[in-house]
Amino acid sequence: MIQFEPEIDRSLFEETLQFAKRQVRSLTEQNPGFYPLYTQDGKWKHDGPAWTHWCDGFLPGMMWIFQRTEAEDSSEKDYWKQKAIEYSLPLEPRQFDRDVHDLGFIFLSTYYRWYQLTREPRLNDVLVQAGKTMALRFREKGQYLCSFVGDDSLFIDIMMNVGVVFYAARETNDRKLRDIAIRHALTTRRYLVRGDGSTAHEGIFDTETGEFLRSSTQQGQRGDSSWSRGLAWSMYGFGSCYEYTRDPRFLQTAQACADYFLTHTNADGVPPWDFQASPETRKTVDTSAAAIAAGALIRLCRMLPDPVKGFYYWSCALKILKSLCLDHTARGDEGWEGILKGGVYHIHKNLGVNESVMWGEYFFCEALESALKFSPVNDKKHLVV
Repeated sequence: MIQFEPEIDRSLFEETLQFAKRQVRSLTEQNPGFYPLYTQDGKWKHDGPAWTHWCDGFLPGMMWIFQRTEAEDSSEKDYWKQKAIEYSLPLEPRQFDRDVHDLGFIFLSTYYRWYQLTREPRLNDVLVQAGKTMALRFREKGQYLCSFVGDDSLFIDIMMNVGVVFYAARETNDRKLRDIAIRHALTTRRYLVRGDGSTAHEGIFDTETGEFLRSSTQQGQRGDSSWSRGLAWSMYGFGSCYEYTRDPRFLQTAQACADYFLTHTNADGVPPWDFQASPETRKTVDTSAAAIAAGALIRLCRMLPDPVKGFYYWSCALKILKSLCLDHTARGDEGWEGILKGGVYHIHKNLGVNESVMWGEYFFCEALESALKFSPVNDKKHLVV
């Protein structure tokens, strides 16, 4: 169980963000135009598989975060804005990409942040189209957005991408889109979130009848285990659904997942890669799951009607971030190109194990920025993405 941290260490978080900026700047200078996924031996450029390029939004997404943290009218603010635009623009054709379930990852980290800064209608049009494209994955028989694996497959990861459908529905006042997003979230809640708040990675359905057949996994220990990154996706994703809908079922689900995470994680808040991992791999942690969870807790703490529990979530998020900053960054390792060590991409394929991973980098930076900018005591603003 996690031991929470009651006070924010601002200097530590600020110094870590500065380190993150240096690492990203170095990456873009050494490999211009490159969108990495995970490191091998600490190096971003390698020949490992990238598959669906689901992480391409995270590098420019960090640049948009960095732009927001710089002082107004500073040269660094303009530098990061120009870099963010440079790396976001090539993603624009993917608003029509029907082969992946990751359009939320790609566009909410980039075009959403860009649009919030400039309010250019063209940028909003891209976001809306991405949401409409994502909605085409919906399967009436089964009531879910299918994963890239196949029409019969539902991933917990998609809870992080259904937000772009909610966004498109809100911007266009399209009730059908909103209904698709809600039904997907309810199906995920019913079949992938267990009574104790743990989560399955994948659900398999009969495409002819829509009947749920079984739990499965692509990345977890077993179909009945709880893969820690998937649990973190669920915490964050159901919280986002609550922000869009104010449906108390989604807030309850996000809390159940958060409570399971906090009860079963290690004392420093950095979980094993799977909560039911085998004894041989139990010591392998996933810092990316910790970073996602920290960001989810910071968002959730401002939604809860109970201020005591909200403060507990806030304190736990600070503990996780402090652990990551002190024990898991690459500061002091001159040859390591990433920000956060100890991430896990795919343990069964031995890809990106104990390495830097792009989603871990992005959600770590996002959580640091949120922790520095907001407080559950004096700021009740909600972050809707």
